[in-house]
Amino acid sequence: MSTSDLQPHYAIPAPAIPTLPIKASDKSFPIRRVYCVGRNYADHAIEMGHDPDREFPFFFQKNPDNLLFGKDFPYPPLSQDVHFEVELLVALKAGGTNIAVSDANALIFGYGVGVDFTRRDLQAEAKKKGRPWIAAKAFEHSAPVSEIIAAESVPTLEKKKIWLKQNGETRQESDLDHLIWKVPEVIANLSEQFKLAAGDIIFTGTPAGVGPVAIGDHIQCAIEGLADLSFKVSEPLKG
Repeated sequence: MSTSDLQPHYAIPAPAIPTLPIKASDKSFPIRRVYCVGRNYADHAIEMGHDPDREFPFFFQKNPDNLLFGKDFPYPPLSQDVHFEVELLVALKAGGTNIAVSDANALIFGYGVGVDFTRRDLQAEAKKKGRPWIAAKAFEHSAPVSEIIAAESVPTLEKKKIWLKQNGETRQESDLDHLIWKVPEVIANLSEQFKLAAGDIIFTGTPAGVGPVAIGDHIQCAIEGLADLSFKVSEPLKG
């Protein structure tokens, strides 16, 4: 039997697996799923008109190929109100269901920083009609991200500032200590609803200060001592 006989016979060319680079490594991190946590900073929950003391974390998803690395963010179609949301992201090397909080850190491969872009006008319309947010959140190129930093090189997430600047002006600034649900709690809660696995990326929520971008804007964001990211908002893509 030849090697070719062992290969799957696809009806169309198999899509490429989205990946992210890993700092100080020649290997890449393959992306399986992308989960996002809604309203996980108290100030942002209040900013969006919600009570942070009463809500358990809720989740939505982006697509693996929505993640954007090393390129400018093209302003998306169908919206005139696209907002930035800077977030800590967590990359998993293993998973499971009903994971205990005490076991969650052992599943983390690494961390990064990213921006969850939201077509806010489409989101508001979807909320009004009780519809899913997929068009507002999971559009093309909607999540610029940094490279992945291996967890072993990050001794702690405590006392780390997270911030975003727009054209040099600080728009979002907080501390990872202000997460309502800490990273192990997010992983544990998420695993009660989904079967997590190696290759999953989790966006852990954004602090207050979200706002709109315009074509030509320069966005800089970082998590102090961990990761940074810089890009421009470019013209919409053609075709």
